Amino acid sequence: MELEKEIKLIAEKARQAKYSLRRANSEQKNQVLEKIAQLLLERQEAILSANQKDLEQGKERGLSSALLDRLRLTPERISSMAEGVKELVKLEDPVGKITSIWKRPNGLLVGRMRIPLGVIFMIYEARPNVTIESASLCLKSGNAIILRGGSEAFNSNLALGEIITDALSQLGLDPASVQVVPTTDRKAVDILLRMEDYIDLVIPRGGEQLIRKVVEQSRIPVLKHYKGVCHIFVDREADLNKAREICYNAKVQRPSVCNAMETLLVDEEVAEKFLPEMAKKLESAGVEIRGCEKTCQLIPQAKPAMEQDWYEEYLDLILAVRVVKGIEEAIEHIQKYGSDHTEAIITENYSRAMEFIQRVDSSSVMVNASTRFSDGFQYGLGAEIGISTTRLHAYGPMGLEELTVCKFIVLGDGQIREK
Repeated sequence: MELEKEIKLIAEKARQAKYSLRRANSEQKNQVLEKIAQLLLERQEAILSANQKDLEQGKERGLSSALLDRLRLTPERISSMAEGVKELVKLEDPVGKITSIWKRPNGLLVGRMRIPLGVIFMIYEARPNVTIESASLCLKSGNAIILRGGSEAFNSNLALGEIITDALSQLGLDPASVQVVPTTDRKAVDILLRMEDYIDLVIPRGGEQLIRKVVEQSRIPVLKHYKGVCHIFVDREADLNKAREICYNAKVQRPSVCNAMETLLVDEEVAEKFLPEMAKKLESAGVEIRGCEKTCQLIPQAKPAMEQDWYEEYLDLILAVRVVKGIEEAIEHIQKYGSDHTEAIITENYSRAMEFIQRVDSSSVMVNASTRFSDGFQYGLGAEIGISTTRLHAYGPMGLEELTVCKFIVLGDGQIREK
């Protein structure tokens, strides 16, 4: 009962904060963001000390290298977090923006205006940078947020949360606008997922198991993506040197994130020229290849792929490779095994590139670029609170605008409805 009272109080404070945030103008919100960026750099040692505790505990708990990489903070990553917050300051505040307006025959002006979603409950694993990105995006877009990171990042998240609440307090905004749940008890999540009277949207970020559990238990709308099975298709008219660099980057640069390539599809017309050299480059970085029958013929050291491999989000240095007959078979593969996250085609053929863009319905579709660019910061959104593959109400990386909805506004001059 004590836990339930504590969690209910957090939700009540967040609901009150969402109304007080409506009174904050863009200048006030930007000042808070600038203060957060400043405090991140000033308190770097304290952040790293808290993060080191989490890393040590994570190693004791046997966390994978991929999870430890997501958990780890460095001076460079903290600096990058601060820069991301500063980038948000430069972006236009979407709140109050009238997106369209039209005049009715009776003289009424009908328009649509952007407003905050309200109170967001964010559930995420491992990555403490999500604390700063999510809080900053919500503050700029006028939303209150309750943050519940994974137990493996508990100390890091508390340290970052303290920075945010200090910045809010120092600049006169309600510190309850951003709250970090101060317990690792999983019952706290269950309680919050039932609080539809206080919370407007739940956004889970993490593994598929976590997201499915949230969807099953929540009484509140959930914006989600289950996993990132990202594909790159190397077309018969690809620049193969360009293709090798792109594929290497997409798999190796940071394999533990959701926009890393998990499956490589290669047109049979160029497979013999492309795959052996590509395999050498990937294996030099420690990548394990699991391939179809044709792939294994061209890469003898590859392991035979099982059916499950085509569905797999490895988040590790493992890659599924399939040789296909052409763009038609590549698209069919993506439609069957994809997760609506990010797909790319490597080709110098304009018509085929446009066909790929038009027919592949994933939230990000790319031509001659690494899937690693599927990211709010890289798209110029300042940062992202997550990537949605649900299509309601947002699709793809969610930035400031996706954290608002449009309400109707009607301007009249005494009109009344007569029939």
